[in-house]
Amino acid sequence: MDWNTRVSGLLGIRYPIVQGGLAYLAYSDLAAAVSEAGGLGQITAMSLPGPDELREEIRKVRRMTDKPFGVNYAIGQHGRPYEHMLEVAVEENVPVVTMTGGNPAPILERLAGTGIRKLVLVAAVRQAQKAESLGADAVMVVGQEGGGHLGRDDVGTMVLIPRVADSVNIPVIASGGIGDGRGWMAALALGAEGIEMGTRFIATKECVHASDVYKNALLEAKETGTAVIKRRIGTPARALSNEWTDKILRTEEETPTYEALKDLISGEANRRYIHDGDTARGYGWAGQVAGLIEDVPSVEGLIGRMVEEAEGIRTRWCPGTN
Repeated sequence: MDWNTRVSGLLGIRYPIVQGGLAYLAYSDLAAAVSEAGGLGQITAMSLPGPDELREEIRKVRRMTDKPFGVNYAIGQHGRPYEHMLEVAVEENVPVVTMTGGNPAPILERLAGTGIRKLVLVAAVRQAQKAESLGADAVMVVGQEGGGHLGRDDVGTMVLIPRVADSVNIPVIASGGIGDGRGWMAALALGAEGIEMGTRFIATKECVHASDVYKNALLEAKETGTAVIKRRIGTPARALSNEWTDKILRTEEETPTYEALKDLISGEANRRYIHDGDTARGYGWAGQVAGLIEDVPSVEGLIGRMVEEAEGIRTRWCPGTN
């Protein structure tokens, strides 16, 4: 079947499936595997120590695949400066740059005229409209079900996607709660022209930086097995529930300030869990889609299965079409 949409055309990929930025996990191994399987893999720039390491990751991807890929820039409220890291993407002429958190305007302005495709993660209609006005080529729209950082409005994917699709002219990529062919087809029915998946790609063989403890926790989790942390400091984000997230939530309730939480929600605490499997001293991001994860396939196997599921659904909807 033909899966071409404005998203696949814009990004030059076979299937309109984008891998999420995945802090401390999205490196060349995973990015190349997703791109080679027909989606858009991504490298997480701001999880790397500096420009030299980012340049090397970009070149590693190019050694492993000739397909398009992206570099994600997490530019959140308490993030470090990113301008020198962005210059690497420009110098290396990467096909796609995506932005999450913070104000995307400086990045969009710097990339104007370079030919690099620009995608912005948003969680509200007003953010999508702003991104479009600033020159974004597409928006990735995350609903409340998603893992990691979310919007403040508590709007789910089922409502948010059609609202945004009706409010902008650029392509919409749906994110949050999607992990199989059923979610992909639902997103298309809602008006999206592609999907982004983060949590589901963690539980794959090529996500080599994720510990077995983390992957097994995703396999065991139910859809109710996550918690939204950091809500009281204005940056809500969803993680797997464990002793550490319970501690974060207690601290938030008692002292709802960034200073009180910074050690608990730090990148170090995140890495202790996702890299080292230390469940007592760290946490891992995950969306509610964890309740749908039952295996750890290869990326190629996962995308192939999703295509098969989606094609089966489309055939049932429209018998005799292709």
